[in-house]
Amino acid sequence: MSSAYFETILLIERLHRQFLEVIKAELDRRQVKDINNVQALILYNIGDEEVTVGELTHRGYYLGSNVSYNVKKMTECGYLAQARSPHDRRAVHVSLSDKGRDLRDILSAMFEAHLAALADRPEMEGRLADANEALRWMERFWRELLHYGPSMAPKMAAMHGVDSSTSCDAG
Repeated sequence: MSSAYFETILLIERLHRQFLEVIKAELDRRQVKDINNVQALILYNIGDEEVTVGELTHRGYYLGSNVSYNVKKMTECGYLAQARSPHDRRAVHVSLSDKGRDLRDILSAMFEAHLAALADRPEMEGRLADANEALRWMERFWRELLHYGPSMAPKMAAMHGVDSSTSCDAG
């Protein structure tokens, strides 16, 4: 069990880095040099919304600690528009500019191409659904660990209908 748990943790991190490399390759192919892969993913996740800088991390749109730096760079390069909140002058709302929407559309087209390639492998839908279920379980498990503490781990696993000896084995 412990090796499956640690393998899952490492795989999550490795997949995230590899996914960022896929985005970087697309940016390079399109000769987009004024934004990096992490910033492009932030733009994609913002989509048509208007969000505060704080919401970028709370919603999981950005995983790092220097979100303000990235927002500043994307604004300077014309990908984001910023506006102070009319209700709270301390809060800054960001949304995509036309240039940001163009890049989001490029990434959307890339994702559509990925989906088309996966359509040739119908078994992948079930496998991805299973992987998503296991990852959502781990997300809940970790969130509850943060909230209730490690002493509750076996009880939380049982609450989610999982034998704690195999709880994180995605099988």
